[in-house]
Amino acid sequence: MGSRTPLPDANARSHPEIREAVAKLCARFPGPYWQALDRSRSYPLEFVSALTEAGWLSILIPEEYGGAGLDLSAACAVLEEIHRSGANGAACHAQMYTMGVILRHGSPAQKAKYLPEIAKGALRLQAFAVTEPDSGTDTTRITTFARREGDRYIVHGQKIWISRAEHSDLMLLLCRTTAREEAARPTEGLSVLIVDLRDAVGNGLTIRPVRTMLNHATTELFFDGLEVPAANLIGEAGKGFPYILDGMNAERILIAAECIGDGRFFVDRASAYAKEREVFGRPIGQNQGVQFPIARAHVGIEAADGMVARAAALFDAQLPCGSEANMAKLLASEASWAAADMCVQTHGGFGFAEEYDIERKFRETRLYQVAPISTNLILSHVATHVLGLPKSF
Repeated sequence: MGSRTPLPDANARSHPEIREAVAKLCARFPGPYWQALDRSRSYPLEFVSALTEAGWLSILIPEEYGGAGLDLSAACAVLEEIHRSGANGAACHAQMYTMGVILRHGSPAQKAKYLPEIAKGALRLQAFAVTEPDSGTDTTRITTFARREGDRYIVHGQKIWISRAEHSDLMLLLCRTTAREEAARPTEGLSVLIVDLRDAVGNGLTIRPVRTMLNHATTELFFDGLEVPAANLIGEAGKGFPYILDGMNAERILIAAECIGDGRFFVDRASAYAKEREVFGRPIGQNQGVQFPIARAHVGIEAADGMVARAAALFDAQLPCGSEANMAKLLASEASWAAADMCVQTHGGFGFAEEYDIERKFRETRLYQVAPISTNLILSHVATHVLGLPKSF
């Protein structure tokens, strides 16, 4: 591969010391490591443990709770570099943003109990249970219900596409504590509970893996009388919907940063291959039909990176950033997907060979056209909330 062009220390391209350290860590987990896991659909435990021990997954936790206390732009740098190196941060990225619900809305006792343990890696908070089979991204229509009985909640319901539930100690659960038809507004009556999966599995909670086209460790969950202590309620009952929005904005910005990393991975690989591969007596990269798509992919990634930096800056300044987070995710995911397609085309038949890692990353980056929010819903949000157009549903 060719050498990388140094990135200027500005916006989302800052934190060069973080990038260098993360790249060095990722070099210990080269392509064959990920290829073997992909074949067996296994969780990258060694990689996640290395990130945890290095403190990268606790980068957003304040120092008073044992974390690094850095901002979202630093977390973006970590995840971008992971993906540019050919690894997959989706195995553990929720550890970064999910704890924000506890940090911003949890009680002092909850923060003291969980955040230091999460920061040092003794507890994993990797799962966030929101989506249900019959609600999709229409979150207000979830039906999983937690009924208060004395000092506990009794939970019944079902969730789908809940990633990493089998590899987490704790899970945040969004559920109804008031039926939608009985709430003053659709967004009211939703509550967030901390579920200790170590006690819950087999005692009212069943986890069933869902095999997908990529190694993503996603599952469906079945709640049948699961008991959760009332002390595990975050904030006020029925007020949980706003609590999860901060986490969703952080999630979208961080995943956008991952897409930037993916895009740069594809541009790096395509550029290097186009310089080395010779056909008809000269490098294929000398042909404009090859070099122009690579250049266009690079331009797309650079443009999307600007929106990611803007969204992260707004989030760190605690300013409204929902629209910017959505736009960053849309632009970055589309740019990375275009770069992936270009990279396969540049490699020709070798783009489909497992050993080149292109086809694996091609499948992984395709996910972000759909998750954590689909492109069409982002466009609907921008149309109605930014442009003031009539709501289409």
